[in-house]
This record gives sequence, structure tokens and C-alpha cells, in this order.
Amino acid sequence: MKCVIGGAHVRVFGRALHAIARISDEFWIDPKENGLFLKTVNSSRSAYACVFFSSTFFQNYSYGNERSLNGDTVQLACKLIIKAILPLFRCLHTLERNVEKCNIYTDVNDCHVVFKLFCKHGVVKTHSLAFQECEPLQALFAKHLCTNVLKVHSRHLSDMLIHFPTYQEEITLGVTPMKVCFKTYAEDETEFAKATHTEIHLSPAEFEYFQVGVDSEVTFCLKELRGLLVFAEALSTPVSIHFDVSGKPLAFSIEDTAIEALFVLATLSDPESCTTASKPTCLEQSQNRGPAARGRRNQHIASCRRNASTAPSEVSSTGEEPTPGLNYDKFHSFFFGAVSPNEQSHGHLLHNLATVSDAEEDGAHGQLSPTF
Repeated sequence: MKCVIGGAHVRVFGRALHAIARISDEFWIDPKENGLFLKTVNSSRSAYACVFFSSTFFQNYSYGNERSLNGDTVQLACKLIIKAILPLFRCLHTLERNVEKCNIYTDVNDCHVVFKLFCKHGVVKTHSLAFQECEPLQALFAKHLCTNVLKVHSRHLSDMLIHFPTYQEEITLGVTPMKVCFKTYAEDETEFAKATHTEIHLSPAEFEYFQVGVDSEVTFCLKELRGLLVFAEALSTPVSIHFDVSGKPLAFSIEDTAIEALFVLATLSDPESCTTASKPTCLEQSQNRGPAARGRRNQHIASCRRNASTAPSEVSSTGEEPTPGLNYDKFHSFFFGAVSPNEQSHGHLLHNLATVSDAEEDGAHGQLSPTF
């Protein structure tokens, strides 16, 4: 894989790295014919991110991380430690002023990704980072099946989140056909009584797009959203929000001319919403969209319960630890299907939302496609 990023785009690429660093200590560089993917997932499999850079984003782009395994040619991704690459893009404003272009290429024989920064006055900085070859990471999530869809400009969403303190770990989003509400989440009444409670109400007219098929409230971690918003503001693009009821995944996405991003977060589960989710909704209208979609419909693939155990130990393939300060224990793994004792007793299994792909293209078998 070889690509050249022009000086004006180096800052945008750096912001993408900072955004996914909010989720995990590791990430995947996954080159495809139509562009480059940056992907990551946290150790509890409760947060997943994918940023896609079209080939038109680069001055020059070519891919080719191919290896022969058991007689078959497969496309391999490069897994790197995020802390090894962030120092290269630490001061984004300085990079924008001083870097004329950035070359990125892989040496599959030496298992290194090389970042070469061509700066003003003929200065060239070369950084060679070791990577681990692995099969690409995929997300089994179809956002087009979500009942509720909101679209708002990233600046408006950022201005709204300013009212929530930086130490706020989780936030609740509630919707009805008449309004949208963002409010502070507290796990128990004692904590709620001591904390400052913030609640912001918005009318449908304040959104660029507003579709509510079912009244719902979903609670999710705020840290990952803040990272996405910083990235979205650099592009000056709207943010789309796709979700259903509590316990199912919540997706934030942005689309630009040459860049697309998808952040999928687990949500806390509410026993009442579980009953609601089992009833027919407008999701039933999507029953003819394919067997993969039908198999996932009405499944609690992002089940998150306050007293739930963490995902099984064998899913910690990334080798990372949960981010300090955030209690991911109450979020079930929607990537590897951790289930509660009640679900186990009824024989209900949860679908994996992220897995290692055995297909060459991201769009295969209903998995994440470049167009999200």
C-alpha cells in the first residue's frame, strides 16, 4: 500500500486518528481498491469505529497488502498501536503550516508502516512503525434498519454538549415525534441527587433530517462521541444518528465528498424496552432486505445491563484494557454476544457485531461497506 496525502489534508487525517484513539489503544489500517479504512474496537467490544478515505482524498493511492495463505490470495490489514502514531500528528495546526505532503507506505516483508513527512525548507521526517498482520475487522451492523434517524450539523451538536461537564461519562438521548432530549444520566438516585442535572430539549425543526418511528431513550458513553465531533467539525459536515430502543446499538456517522466515518456504540438496556423491542415495529417493513438483515432484526446485539458481566475473556483479542474512568463492565459486548443469565435460560443468543472477515470485500455477507 502506498499513498500520498497533500498538506491541506494531513490535518484531517490526523484528526481521524485522534478520534479513533478515544476508543482503543489499537487500530487497523485496511487498504482496499477504492480507498483506505482506519478501524478500531475497544476491548469490551462496546464501541467500534471506522473511517474511510476514498482514493480521491489522496494525491496518489495504490493498495496491495496481499499475501498467499493456504494457496489463496487474501487481503491483509495492518494492526498498530495508536500511541505509536499519535505523536506524529500531535500538533495538527503546526503540521498544517509546515508539512507539504505525507507519504504512507507498507513494507510487508519487514512488517512496518512508514510515515514520511515532507516539511518546508527541505526537511524530511521518516517514522517506521512495526505492525501486526491480521485479517480485516468487520462490523455486522446495518444502520439503515434503524427506526429513528436524526441529522444535525456537527457544530450545533458540539454547542449542545458544551453544557455537559467533561467528567460526565454517559448521556441519555430521548426522542418522540414532537421533541428530542439530551440529558444527564445517573446510575442511581443517590448519585443523581448529588450531581448537576442537565437537560436540553430540541424541536424537530432544529434538525436537518428528523425521523422518529418509535419513542425511545438510549444511554451511551459520551467520550467516543466527543472524539467524532472534533473530526466532523474539521470537515464541517452534519452528523447522522441512527438508533432504535435502549439495548440496541447507536450509530453516529458523517459523510463528506471523499471521507465517511461510522462510530457504533453500545447502549444501556432497560427491561421495559426489551418488552417493547419484542413487539412488531416499523422495522418489520424491512423483512425483505435479505437473510442477514432478517437474522439481526429485533436482536439485542448491543445489550448493556447494569448488573451484567463483561464479555468472555477470549474476546480480548486486541490485548487492550478498558479506558480508565469509564465503567464498560455494564455494557454487554455487542460484538461477541455476551448474554445475561435470563437470556441464556431462554436460549436467546446475541449476534456478533464485529468479527474478523474471511471475505475480500467489506460489503460481503451484509458486513460494513465503504458507503456505510
